[in-house]
Amino acid sequence: MSQSPNDSPPPRQSLVRVFTSVVASMFGVQSSAKHQEDFGHGRVSTYVVVGLVMTVLFVLTVWGIVKLVVHLAQPT
Repeated sequence: MSQSPNDSPPPRQSLVRVFTSVVASMFGVQSSAKHQEDFGHGRVSTYVVVGLVMTVLFVLTVWGIVKLVVHLAQPT
């Protein structure tokens, strides 16, 4: 059986594109076409891992900002 050029597996998404898609999705600016492209060509496990990492980074950033503001607001 020979493979035609159309039978090749879809190209893998680069890590930068996955991060870009996850960040756009977190802020709610992901287009429907991009969403379909991501799930048509990307691996779910990659998006889950990047999503978890971005969520942890977001929570730590908010926590750090709150700690800084509370520290600066306390009288000396």
